[in-house]
Amino acid sequence: MHGHSLADYVACLERGDWPGVAELMLDSARKLTRSGAEFLICPDNTIHQALPWIEPHLALPWLHIADVVAAEAASRGFRRLGLTGTRWLVDSEVYPSKLAARGLECVRPTPAERDEIDRIIMDELVTGVFKPEAVTFHQQVIERMKSAGCDAVVLGCTEIPLIIDDTNSALPTLDSTRLLARAALARAIQAQR
Repeated sequence: MHGHSLADYVACLERGDWPGVAELMLDSARKLTRSGAEFLICPDNTIHQALPWIEPHLALPWLHIADVVAAEAASRGFRRLGLTGTRWLVDSEVYPSKLAARGLECVRPTPAERDEIDRIIMDELVTGVFKPEAVTFHQQVIERMKSAGCDAVVLGCTEIPLIIDDTNSALPTLDSTRLLARAALARAIQAQR
């Protein structure tokens, strides 16, 4: 396991420096490769946008978080997924492209919802602040997505499952971080056989 400071990533994200994000990811990938890793994962949904910059330079395969979520959604028969996450993720094609490849639709939050979800993630959840208003806001967004025909919601941020899960969501949740961890474990076990 290796990771640079979140602050380093956020500095690159704030200035739209995807090659900078890629360099941080590639540095971690190189360290993990040297330490004997057999494949690579990253639980941060947002920075998967930088994969196109690093894939040609990777010595190991990368287990893509959105591929894992799309596979789970398809296996459970979901067809139209709401997407929650940082503004960088929600504005990107990370999930829409992977979902579309499996014939699944993606519904994004409205611009105002994106801004508030991003604020909650970056100003509250990342710093360990969990307010009832944040839960209520996410629930309202998910309820709107349900009304828009979604049959599940992607929790596309490591921190969102700290306040939202199947017990308090109007839609079944797809916890991207948990799904990636399970897929990585399954892949590691399979590699040992």
